[in-house]
Amino acid sequence: MQKLKQANLYRSELIPISGKLVERYNKCLRTLGFTETKLTSFFIDGIGWSPEVAEERKDMHYLNHGDANPHGIIITPLQKGKPVYLPFHSFDKEMMQHIFRTHGQKINDITRDSAICIDFDQNIDVYYEPLDVLKYDKVNITFRLIDHLERIQKDQLKLVDKFNTDNNFIDENIHQQLLDSAKTYGDLRHRDLRLHPLYFSTSSFFTRAFDGVYLLRDFIKPIVIFESKAHYKEAIKDTIHDVLIYHIEQPELVDKLKDYIIIECDLEYMITTPNYDRIKKYELAQFLNETEHAIVDILDNKVLFKSYLNKIEINARKQIMGVELYLEKLERSNAYKVEDMVDQSLYFALHQPHSSLSAEHRDLIHKLLINIAPKDVLFLYWYDKEQFYKNYETWEDSFKDWVIARIRNNI
Repeated sequence: MQKLKQANLYRSELIPISGKLVERYNKCLRTLGFTETKLTSFFIDGIGWSPEVAEERKDMHYLNHGDANPHGIIITPLQKGKPVYLPFHSFDKEMMQHIFRTHGQKINDITRDSAICIDFDQNIDVYYEPLDVLKYDKVNITFRLIDHLERIQKDQLKLVDKFNTDNNFIDENIHQQLLDSAKTYGDLRHRDLRLHPLYFSTSSFFTRAFDGVYLLRDFIKPIVIFESKAHYKEAIKDTIHDVLIYHIEQPELVDKLKDYIIIECDLEYMITTPNYDRIKKYELAQFLNETEHAIVDILDNKVLFKSYLNKIEINARKQIMGVELYLEKLERSNAYKVEDMVDQSLYFALHQPHSSLSAEHRDLIHKLLINIAPKDVLFLYWYDKEQFYKNYETWEDSFKDWVIARIRNNI
């Protein structure tokens, strides 16, 4: 990952945590029912997740009590607007934006000397079967402060009232209680520590529950798409819910998404786009072994690209150039079918969210499409960073340089 880090493409916006903030983070972990970290310094993202703590726990989702009960931690206002690097739901970033938009000023005040624990409650205690994800509707976002600061504030105010009653202002015991509380927690009398609950409505989304599930429910009929074959096989036994159920590798899924006007594919347009150029070059790179030139040079140089394209065996060549061959033949006759000439995975990779979709839905469908056919390295980085990082580890060194250049230059 060193090259990615040097290019600021690997979790570059994480916030460093050390000293007093570690103590507050541990208090949040205890408040949420988790064990403390033994680390003395680490980094966190916008929702309070830390890759170092996750590695320590050997649990990437250590802020969850099961799939149905995710949590978050705010210990610094610097978390505002920061990425959520391992979202459990595709809407986690939007929920954090909602929190800071509503309570931003109070968060600035509270995190001066405290921290905030977040409960994301969708009124489901535990998942029992895959289609329980259909119960997702509204998320109730509630907050807890470490050290029960709200309760201590009430105690301070009661002490002040007691101090101001009758002749209590001469009572040295009350003096001492006020001083002790102020030294420990500060003067809380005029601070607004109440974070009222928030509500977040879900529509279509992705969740990591059940090893990854897409729920598309804003269209003709709800569609549930599983990344896990085991959970898919369990879900299709359901006879109660009126939904369409697919595994992500089923070719029929793409046809259904097109029927429902969720995705589209105009090959004549796509071959003019940078997307197609990236996908075609990615395809060639998969067939290159022991080359005389660096892969980054082969892919960036038209002459070298053609040279190596002609060196690989004919079926591989047809797979890479299948779209262009198909369109050439289509100009002469309508007898040719796309499925006969274009590799299925390549064809799927050239699909796009339908132009009629909202921006929110487009992002979700982009993520779905890149999971169906992960051939566009730029889109994979944008829409599924964790999968990108896994794939990146398997790539040849020079190909990594080419990929990094695509991302940095947005081409």
